[in-house]
This record gives sequence, structure tokens and C-alpha cells, in this order.
Amino acid sequence: MESMTYAGSAGVNYALMDPFKLQAQLAARETDKEIKRFGFNVVEWTRGESAFLIETPWAYFGFVVEGLGTKSLVADAMRLAKDLKSLTGVTHYDKVAQCNAAMAFNDLCTVGAMPLVYGQYTAVGESEWFEDEQRAKDLIEGTKKACLQARCVWGGGETPTLKGIIVPGTVDLAGATFGIIPYNNRVINPARIKHGDVIVMIESSGIHANGLSLARKIAEKVKGGYLAKLPDSKTFGESLLEPTYIYSPLIEDCIDYGIDIHYAVNITGHGWRKLMRANEPFTYVIETLPHSLPIFEFMQEHGPVSDEEAYGNLNMGAGFALYVPQGDAEYIIENIAPMLGFRAFIAGHIEAGEKKVVIKPKGIVFEADTLAVR
Repeated sequence: MESMTYAGSAGVNYALMDPFKLQAQLAARETDKEIKRFGFNVVEWTRGESAFLIETPWAYFGFVVEGLGTKSLVADAMRLAKDLKSLTGVTHYDKVAQCNAAMAFNDLCTVGAMPLVYGQYTAVGESEWFEDEQRAKDLIEGTKKACLQARCVWGGGETPTLKGIIVPGTVDLAGATFGIIPYNNRVINPARIKHGDVIVMIESSGIHANGLSLARKIAEKVKGGYLAKLPDSKTFGESLLEPTYIYSPLIEDCIDYGIDIHYAVNITGHGWRKLMRANEPFTYVIETLPHSLPIFEFMQEHGPVSDEEAYGNLNMGAGFALYVPQGDAEYIIENIAPMLGFRAFIAGHIEAGEKKVVIKPKGIVFEADTLAVR
């Protein structure tokens, strides 16, 4: 059986999308001077990072805009699974809302910025989408709870009806967040990465909100679709809808406790290739993998999806990574992460040299040219 790929099977081709992102970054640099009239400066090295920073006389301001992707389509499909009585009528949009907000919060905190204000974008193909009161209520409550988790104010949003652009009956969710870093020593700058740093991984809750286009294709071909049972007795659809963890409180608490974070990675699009996002020339050596999750085992088996394809595009059980000195790793793992309900572990280390990611347990090497986001 031919293996499924994110590009060929799901139509998500980073080789086509990434050049656009690079061109946009180049064009954006030409606007940098506009902010100087306020006495502010663009933090140039953050172009190409997960979040953008502006330096002001009082603090650093961070900004991120992110989209949910197609996870809402899984929620819609599960609601229609009438032969599974326990799920009939349940919208799952509280979980979808958390995933949507988490995309922005988790990117913002990679540079050390803590979210101050969140704005949500809720675009529909027809205004009748809002007639479903339970779905709308779940979306609102889920967004509120996500903001409270992130210690952030929900400031508002936009709710356009885009007839002819968005398919009737569906919704396009996205969000933006504005954050702050009060002091220079709280900025997470990749220039601090050092030979010998350890890679602390924080486990994910599941697929989070990346790779759903591939998962939906697998649901189309597997017997039972979203109702197919996984080894842990959950259905495929239930597992896909596990809400994304929000990691920004972990970063804030680590900084408050004096942890010297040299770099932070939100493992979303491009999968574990994101571990080498920083421009600096280092080799990221992975020696220990996170606990295996049934959702990824199921996808790999029923795709089938190869190890290289899976680790190159999905989080595979690792939602976030911190690069820290050896002495700080133990405190994160034994104290800070458990207080927030996360499981963290030392996954590997960093070596000076050629830029690449080496996943030893799987015999996978991702070279620098496989991540062209900057």
C-alpha cells in the first residue's frame, strides 16, 4: 500500500507555501522604518520566528496571528455521528475554541511574550451558522476558558459572513494575540542557544490542531471513519478533538522561577523539523521519544504514514520544546511542568555544527534545507 503524505494526500504542500512566507518577510522588512516615529524599533531577528517583537522604551511588545485549520470539520462530522448516542448533539466547539486560541498563545510565548489581549476571527459562509445556539455558546465558553488558561483578556473579534468564499454550514476560525515582555532579560533569544544545552520536551495532548487535513483523509478510507476504535477505546474522532494544550503559563512560570530558557519551539506545522527553526548552526540530537499516543499509531498504520513523514509534519506526542542548560532541566521536569498538569522529559541535547535534526530512535535526519521558513 502506498504511503500517504501531507502534500500528496492532504494537499498541504509546504514547498509551495514557504516561498510565499519568505517573500512576505522580505516585503515586510521594507515597512520597518514606519514604527521609528514613535521611538520604537522592530526586533529584526524575530522575523521568521513564531512571534514578532517590537522594542519600546518601556517593554517589548509581541504579536501573532494564527488560524485553526480544519479541526472544526471534524467536530461537525462527529456531531452528525448519530449511531454513537453519547456524542449525538454534542458540538465539541468548546474544544475547538481552545485549539483555535492555543495556536496564537503557544506561538507568542516562544519569544517570552505573555498574552495581554486576544482577538478572535469567526467567519462563516452564511449567517444561519449562528442559529445553532448550543454550538455558538460552546465556542464562546471555550474561547473564554482558553483566555483564562493563558492569563489573557479577550478583547473582541470579527464575525464576517463570506458568502461565496466559505462553504455554507462551515466556519473559518482564527485569532490574534498581543503580548508583552516587561524586561530585556525575559526575552527568549535564539542567540543564547549553546553547545551542550538539553532539549526538554513537553508532551502534547494529541494531534493538537496540526495535521487535521491528513487525518480527515485517513477517516475517509478507514472502516468506521471517525467512529473507528483506537486501542484506548476512544474513537478516532474523539481523539482528534482532544483540545490543544496552552503552554504560555509554563513559559511564564519558568521565567518567574529563574529558568534560563535559551530557545522555545511550538511544534506545529513542519513537525519536528521546527526544532531547528533558529538561524544559529546547531545539530539537535533526539535520543528519547515521548510516550506513544494511540492517535499517531492509528494514523501511521491506516494511512499508512511513514516515520519520516509523520515526524516531519506532526507533533508525534511532543507539543513544545525548551532549550535550557542541563542544571535547569530537572526543575522544569519535576516541579514547574507537573504544577500545570504537563509531563516534561529530557529528549536530547544540542551540538555545535551542521544545522539539522537527528532523531536517533527512528534513524531520521532532517537536513537544514527541509525547513525553509526564513
